[in-house]
Amino acid sequence: MSPARRVLFAGLFHETHTFVEGTTGLRDFAILRGEELLRCEGDSSPLGGALAEARTCGWTILPTVDFRASPSAMVEDEVIETFWKEFETGARRFLNQGVDAIYLVLHGAMTSQSLDDVEGEILTRIRQLPGATTIPIFGVFDLHANFTQRMAEHSNCLVAYRENPHTDARDAAQLAAKLLERSFQTRSVPRTFWIHPPLMWPPTGTGTAVEPMLSLENLARKIEQDSSDVWCANVVAGFSFADIPATGVSFTISTIGFEAEARKKLNQLSTLAGENRALGNATEPGIDCVMAQLLPLGPGLTVLVEPSDNIGGGAPGDGTGILRALVKYKVANAAVCINDPEAVAQLQALPIGNKIRIFIGGKGSDLDAGPLELEVKLVSRSNGRFELEDKKSHLASMSGNYFEMGPTAVARYEGILILLTSIKTPPFDLGQWRSQGIDPAQLSVIGVKAAVAHRRAYDSIAKQMFWVDTPGPCSSNLKNLPYKKVNRPIYPLDLS
Repeated sequence: MSPARRVLFAGLFHETHTFVEGTTGLRDFAILRGEELLRCEGDSSPLGGALAEARTCGWTILPTVDFRASPSAMVEDEVIETFWKEFETGARRFLNQGVDAIYLVLHGAMTSQSLDDVEGEILTRIRQLPGATTIPIFGVFDLHANFTQRMAEHSNCLVAYRENPHTDARDAAQLAAKLLERSFQTRSVPRTFWIHPPLMWPPTGTGTAVEPMLSLENLARKIEQDSSDVWCANVVAGFSFADIPATGVSFTISTIGFEAEARKKLNQLSTLAGENRALGNATEPGIDCVMAQLLPLGPGLTVLVEPSDNIGGGAPGDGTGILRALVKYKVANAAVCINDPEAVAQLQALPIGNKIRIFIGGKGSDLDAGPLELEVKLVSRSNGRFELEDKKSHLASMSGNYFEMGPTAVARYEGILILLTSIKTPPFDLGQWRSQGIDPAQLSVIGVKAAVAHRRAYDSIAKQMFWVDTPGPCSSNLKNLPYKKVNRPIYPLDLS
């Protein structure tokens, strides 16, 4: 009987919005070290899925370090160097004892103060470690990565999520582990090839249930089915709120076959994306225009989606656009979530049921109109911790089974409930509301700070859903953003 395969595990996960003010430091990352990684085994995260599959395969798991943070502003260099120092220390120790492969849980759109391509840099450094030059490097990454040539060159098979909303993040991680086991069993190691057409789409244009992503994912699966040499074909939607040369849509193929065949298939994907590029350039009407169509409201829940303050895309989550509209039009039985730790702090000493005049939101982006002053009644307070109702949600791909909103308060202004959090909370799970005693299905209007990933949670309870344009850093109109590094020309900035 051959000895168990020894596989080194690590994770580095952050989607970096380079147009958001401030920075993301070590204080913002949840960090697991060594044996702490094993606590994730079996949970809803990609790491949990990969560890569970590793156990099924009978591997010896060699855990190093896992850094995770929610999407936000530019990452401080200290984070990258701290991660590398801790990873390198563990990796060198294990490599000296013998390692058969490395498995990485990545995002793919991480940018630091000095590095446009963090994942490419980390992979390059890994390949320079003694004992890691030629061993297989497999792993999983987010569909909204900005993939690069260095990522392709220094890895063997990284598997992207195939669904947006990311309901399959754990499944994709397990698939990557299965493919690594295939490599062990067949003694074959694939290579990865990459293509980057001159094309960007806002997150609102990258849902996989509709075009253009639907046809692209279908073609990618056909490429995998038609050739046993192709182990993985990835449709990488890109993250358009990062200003780096590789920003945008790209495609990868991991194969044991000839490079020319891989390039031919990549060109097929690239051509299809170009033909349908206008379908991904989604934009929204102004909120006043939408409100004029909606009022008066009929029965059922209306969801107002605010991509410009998309928390899942790195926005501050404190934009006041929808809240201002709800106040302006005197909408009743409505709710909106605002990330505002200052407002929460002001409510900590107030007795439940009392009123106070406070400034809400508008502090995180210069694009917003600024804080909105309202006299509110305090409804409730909590520690903000909730269990995810949907363990396959987009939020589970980021946090596992639980999420911490930090100290939280619910306040009421006339007919509007305002859920105030201390930690940005992507609106991807209805447990966010129910944990605070609010049944979202019984409301008339909810404001949601998202682009696409909220739909798994809200589609089942919404009578209708409208995307609205409000001031914010995640605007779907990419021409509004001050790009400086993106490779030009590129659609839709330059090419019509």
